[in-house]
Amino acid sequence: MTKMAGLQPQHFLWEAKDRIATIRLNRPDRKNPLTFDSYAELRDTFRALVYASDIDVVIFASNGGNFCSGGDVHDIIGPLVGMDMKELLAFTRMTGDLVKAMIGCGKPIIAAVDGVCVGAGAIVAMASDLRLATAEAKAAFLFTRVGLAGCDMGACAMLPRIIGQGRAAELLYTGRVMGAEEGAAWGFWNALHGAEALEAEAWKLASRIAAGPTFAHGITKTQLNQEWNMGLEQAIEAEAQAQAICMQTRDFERAYHAFVAREKPVFQGD
Repeated sequence: MTKMAGLQPQHFLWEAKDRIATIRLNRPDRKNPLTFDSYAELRDTFRALVYASDIDVVIFASNGGNFCSGGDVHDIIGPLVGMDMKELLAFTRMTGDLVKAMIGCGKPIIAAVDGVCVGAGAIVAMASDLRLATAEAKAAFLFTRVGLAGCDMGACAMLPRIIGQGRAAELLYTGRVMGAEEGAAWGFWNALHGAEALEAEAWKLASRIAAGPTFAHGITKTQLNQEWNMGLEQAIEAEAQAQAICMQTRDFERAYHAFVAREKPVFQGD
């Protein structure tokens, strides 16, 4: 296991407190686009989080009133036009690896979205476990608007599972903006909050999760993602094995003793 609270990334902001890490893209003057470097560093950071012993929850927050405007037009899209197929495939695999790393990091991720959340930014929100937003949040999977398919970074697999096949198909074919209230009604956003309260609400939710049995939360995240590819009988068996593992933890024992003593359990993640 490693310590990551003191991480000093070069291409995004990182803050860690009380076992909760907050990530922000840091180009607010351009609505926080992603670059080749920030893609790669985010991917590597989420991969490393699997082994982090001092981080239990991650908040992916907005900066300057916006979440992310997707891939930078000048730093990414322009160079892509001049690449050959091998180079292009290396890039698209790297962007997909960011989503894989988010799914596999073992830590619950909360997206706190204000303002623009489009393209790869919408994918980052989609790949998070929980999504909070403001009324000003504008999410769009706008790949078709730049001449590409809607099947980017797992969108055709993940988005229908969140909002349904027909709704996902409409967004991916048209690239139109999904308004905040519409997204909340469809289940994309877990809740809407005022801009001034968004991060406080994200922190409140993260703190609640971090105060729980964090080893078991990691199991929950694993099962939520792995069971997409299982039949019902496989899923029930996998959950039986997962729960048996959790029953060996000290947190399970702590909860029992707290219940007997009529006290609130204090979980420690082991």
